[in-house]
Amino acid sequence: MNRTAQIKALASETRMKILSLLAEPDTHFGAQWSADPVEFGVCMTLIAEAIGIAQPTASRHLDLLRQAGFITVQRHQKWSYCKRNEAEIDSYLSWLRQELSGARKQPV
Repeated sequence: MNRTAQIKALASETRMKILSLLAEPDTHFGAQWSADPVEFGVCMTLIAEAIGIAQPTASRHLDLLRQAGFITVQRHQKWSYCKRNEAEIDSYLSWLRQELSGARKQPV
C-alpha cells in the first residue's frame, strides 16, 4: 500500500471522524434500514448526514479513504456502502509504530 497516500488520507479531521464513526457502525448508524451496517457497511448518504457535509464532499473524502485502503466500498442497487478495512488499518498502525520507534534499519 502507498504509505504516502495513507498519511494524506489521515491528515483530515473529517476523514478521521468518518473512520471513527465507522468503527462502531451499529452505534452510529443502527437505524440504517437498507442493509446491516456492521455486516454490509454504511450508506454514503448517512455518513454525509452524520458529519454534516454535502454528499459530493463526503464522496470525495470517502474516495480518498478507499484509495488509501482504509475502507472498502460496495454498491447495492443505487447506493454505495462503506466499511472499515481493519486489516489495512492494523497494517498501517504497525508500520507507523515501527517507523516512529526507529526500529527500521538506518542506512550506513
